[in-house]
Amino acid sequence: MTSATSRSLLELIDGADERGLAAAGLACLDRCLPLLAADRGDALRPVWAAVARGDGGAWGEAAAKALAELDAEGGDGTGEGAVREMLATAPPAWTAEALRAWAGACSVTALDLHGRFDAAGVPDGLVERCRAGDADGAGPLLAGELRRQQAVLESAAHGPTGLRRVRELSVEGGRVLRAVVSRRARTA
Repeated sequence: MTSATSRSLLELIDGADERGLAAAGLACLDRCLPLLAADRGDALRPVWAAVARGDGGAWGEAAAKALAELDAEGGDGTGEGAVREMLATAPPAWTAEALRAWAGACSVTALDLHGRFDAAGVPDGLVERCRAGDADGAGPLLAGELRRQQAVLESAAHGPTGLRRVRELSVEGGRVLRAVVSRRARTA
């Protein structure tokens, strides 16, 4: 999956700035939101706006409000707690260290959740191998989420202008996961 010029997800996270890290973690959460809320609504819009502005002061407040709003919504039970945890653990401080830890945790959670919906499941250690650049054995949903995470970090490196692409990737990924969850619910 990786070429000589592509960087692993771990390298991209290590090299990202605060805005890129906030965008990466928020994009993971956004793509997994269909597991928590059937209709995403606009709960994350103020958080995205804070990221676009690079406004660390508004960031923590917007994330707390989104959590309160999404706590009022139900979910399907599959991965719901993990999605809530991603938002609940968003750091109130807009620092590279705090955001890097959060973005890394969101990355692992999102990859794991996508892997759960692959037909073969996720063998032990596969998510960490994927993050390090070895996607051998990843199913289509896990591999797709890995590519989206890499594209998000690469796009976010272009500052506010790259955030449009980040949002597009989040919407696309959310649609994919929503379709899989819907299909699974119909066959269950």
